[in-house]
Amino acid sequence: MRRWRPVKETAVTEDQRPTAIRPAPSNRYTCEERKTILDVCNSARFASMAPSQIVPTLADEGRFIGSESTIYRVLNAEGQLTHRGRSKARSPQSAPSTHIATAPNQVWMADVTWLPSRVRGQFYYLYMVEDLYSRFGVSWEVFESERADFTRSVIDRAMWRQKCVMSPPVLHTDNGSVFKAQTVVQKLYDLGIKPSHSRPRVSNDNAYIESMFRSLKYCPSWPSQGFESLSAARDWVEDFMRWYNHEHKHSGIRFVTPAQRHSGEDKAILANRQKVYERAKAARPDRWRGNTRNWQHITSVALNPDRMTDLKS
Repeated sequence: MRRWRPVKETAVTEDQRPTAIRPAPSNRYTCEERKTILDVCNSARFASMAPSQIVPTLADEGRFIGSESTIYRVLNAEGQLTHRGRSKARSPQSAPSTHIATAPNQVWMADVTWLPSRVRGQFYYLYMVEDLYSRFGVSWEVFESERADFTRSVIDRAMWRQKCVMSPPVLHTDNGSVFKAQTVVQKLYDLGIKPSHSRPRVSNDNAYIESMFRSLKYCPSWPSQGFESLSAARDWVEDFMRWYNHEHKHSGIRFVTPAQRHSGEDKAILANRQKVYERAKAARPDRWRGNTRNWQHITSVALNPDRMTDLKS
């Protein structure tokens, strides 16, 4: 109470902060600029995209209408920022790691997920092999059951597609029977692939491929009623993987596509985005409190940090 009393006065004066007149900051976005942001975000092209996807797409075209946080603020002020989709809102999680990948085809991850059919209790099984460094889906197939020979087929196809028979990668999987079967172990040995497995009952040890499966099952085109047939499931997965590998700007690799990172094109793309942001900062330096957004190329990716001591031994 004393803080509100001027010296030598006993009466409590009214707090003037709510009614104080504060000048607008000089770097505030104008009405026209805010309208441009809203028009772009609500256009048919970007209406279904998040600002995290819009910003790098515009940067690739040499355009800058505002940072990701600015676009979120403008959308929030207009009541257009709400969580959408069937999933819960995202919560921050620490990234897991085990092996270090500094280039494509050094570490692969493999897993199997169920795809529902129209028949209750019947499922199809999607076998997936993903590259840790680029998040690129290197091999996949849908089958009617889980069998070790299907695992061998998908892995063998991945090796020939990526032409890495002379420099085989590490293959990280869970402890499922289709990955630890003797015939699969022998196949890995024949190909020179070093096997790696998650800790029992710890799905986060293979978090990156689980994240891919989440993207797959929460895709807007996901058939909620199930797949009509095995061929329908295979066709849908082919379309999804084409989008995921060649169109989807992945948040974990600076919003480039897995195919761009897998082929090395991401370095030039990220360098161009950096130039776009530097020009935007030079044009209006009063709108930037520090450095521009980090578009630096990610040089290495790790899996399961708590097991890094095992790699040194």
